[in-house]
Amino acid sequence: MPERITGILTPNITPVDSAGRIDEERLRGYVDWLIDRGVDGLYPNGSTGEFVRFTAEERRRIVQVVAEQAGGRVPVLAGAAEANVKATIEACEAYAEMGVRAVAIVAPFYYRLSSEGVYAYFREIADSVSIDVTVYNIPLFASPIDVATVIRLASECPRVVGIKDSSGDLPNMMRMIAAIRPMRDEFTFLTGWDASLAPMLIAGADGGTNATSGVVPELTRAIHRSVVAGNIAEAMRLQYQLLPLFDAMISLGEFPEGFRAGARSRGWNLGPGRVPLSPQQREAVARTQREIDALVAEVAGLDESLVLPPETIEKIVQRVMRQLGAPA
Repeated sequence: MPERITGILTPNITPVDSAGRIDEERLRGYVDWLIDRGVDGLYPNGSTGEFVRFTAEERRRIVQVVAEQAGGRVPVLAGAAEANVKATIEACEAYAEMGVRAVAIVAPFYYRLSSEGVYAYFREIADSVSIDVTVYNIPLFASPIDVATVIRLASECPRVVGIKDSSGDLPNMMRMIAAIRPMRDEFTFLTGWDASLAPMLIAGADGGTNATSGVVPELTRAIHRSVVAGNIAEAMRLQYQLLPLFDAMISLGEFPEGFRAGARSRGWNLGPGRVPLSPQQREAVARTQREIDALVAEVAGLDESLVLPPETIEKIVQRVMRQLGAPA
């Protein structure tokens, strides 16, 4: 019986160079940095990694680089969603050969499917692949996966070993845990909504796939460890530290621009992403960068050695503003 996937798994940003190509060297360095700061796993090709903005070939290369660099130090949960069932199954098998722990598959996007259509989609994948599957519910971007469908898949498909839920719906998470855990104790429940990380963990979730962990991995780890240790008051205190940072990053421009800004606050310039920004958006990024810098420095103060000196932050801001073409 496989063990649950637990802890904080980072849906890492995909670094790109000035020409928009995957920056493999920087990706490897970023993976090492995240692992050194205590993340429990990595999740390449997630929404934060902008998987839909890369080709199928690029997505495979991203997973390969992350899996190689992780080198078994932490598990890798690879995003395997493609445009149709056949292509998704092929991606799953490719990632199985790379040695990842499991794949995460978002429900079909663009065309909104009924609950029965979502079930049929995941059932065909689960019956065809040789790797464990976590279903990924993110109704903001894709067909929703309702509670009844998750319960049905968990009861009928041994290969479906968990759910990554980014809806932020705490009652539905509790309904799933209550229904599934008695029949499959090994089933994994992960939350992808950072604003409710601590409450989800307290309610019984096993961990999270949280974009904020790519910026302040120390903080998200501390929240998880506090809940595991039974220190709920501390977990909630830390959650209230995480909340304003998450709100600032999630609200900035085109997702995940705010999280790229957060990474810059930690000294990681991971490139501008692959979505073009208008002059007004570039100015908004430049303006908000200082706010995010201050919030990151505050929460990174969990360890004073992690706080960047003001002059370093200012240099990063100036460099980013030049790259964005915004006035200093």
